[in-house]
Amino acid sequence: PGSRLTLTLPDDFHHHFRDGSQSSTVSAHASKQFGRCIAMPNLKPPVVNTEMAVAYRDRLLASMPDGADMEPLMTLYLTDRTTPEEIRKAAGTGCVKACKYYPAGATTNSDFGVTDVKKTYPALRAMEECGMVLCIHSEVTGADVDIFDREGAFIEEIMKPLVADFPTLKIVMEHISTKEAVEYILSAPPNVAATITAHHLLYNRNALLVGGIKPHYYCLPILKRETHRLALLDAVKSGSRKFFLGTDSAPHTTASKECGCGCAGVYTAHAAIELYAEAFEGAGCLEKLDDFGSRYGAEHYGLPRNERRVTLVKESWEVPKTYEFGGETVTPLRAGETVAWRIAEE
Repeated sequence: PGSRLTLTLPDDFHHHFRDGSQSSTVSAHASKQFGRCIAMPNLKPPVVNTEMAVAYRDRLLASMPDGADMEPLMTLYLTDRTTPEEIRKAAGTGCVKACKYYPAGATTNSDFGVTDVKKTYPALRAMEECGMVLCIHSEVTGADVDIFDREGAFIEEIMKPLVADFPTLKIVMEHISTKEAVEYILSAPPNVAATITAHHLLYNRNALLVGGIKPHYYCLPILKRETHRLALLDAVKSGSRKFFLGTDSAPHTTASKECGCGCAGVYTAHAAIELYAEAFEGAGCLEKLDDFGSRYGAEHYGLPRNERRVTLVKESWEVPKTYEFGGETVTPLRAGETVAWRIAEE
């Protein structure tokens, strides 16, 4: 206890800030531990053009606590109708770094998503030319595919043909959750990488389903068997630059999680880097956390590495049962339980 770990300030390449009064809690949590965060565009309505992205960035900057120095990196929500002109316009702002591909109906607010990947090809060609990153929620949505098999099916049906058609497009398979995805990423060309969440490293589907249904562990992609969690740990242990940090921290109100049809999403922004430290320490590879958190993602996005540092201390603390969230509450991961590491107060 009391041992210290100093890291280059990490970045989060997959963050849900929400909007309006809800985003101030998220911004306060995220800005404590990240230099930059890729802000997901699945708002209502979704962020489908450059003006919306720039306006959302202004709102996020306004939601930051005084003295916070965290840069939100913006994304466009890719649709069947996204034009090459819009891509070039977005790239020209300097603040829109990626487009997000949601298969229609895959997750929260994804009804505007892509119905057929071929319809996005003109936009993807423009992204390839501009150096913009494609972030993919890599699950098929067909009713005939079992929810535990949707990632593997996506690799075969969408990823492999897409990567063959766009050899220089920078692609991120987000929040990978299976052994199949790890194997695919390791075999894919250098332009294809993946993010891994803290919750997929720490938990398997027993956390969601044993001893009663636990809605605060319900996310998409859904938690999988232990064999898949171990494969994700092996991926980060390998030190491969193809895997980097993306929390997919996704807050919902407590009431919208604890109901007859609860929303998908795990909120981890309150303790993200601490939870990763737990996962890496448990896997015996704490020395790999620095590059995973601050180097490989920045390199994939063509960004300079942060110069600031953050120090973690091996001291457990109890996570509050809820946090205020736009006049309601959000229930964080580990609510009422402890986290083994904490950020040292400066």
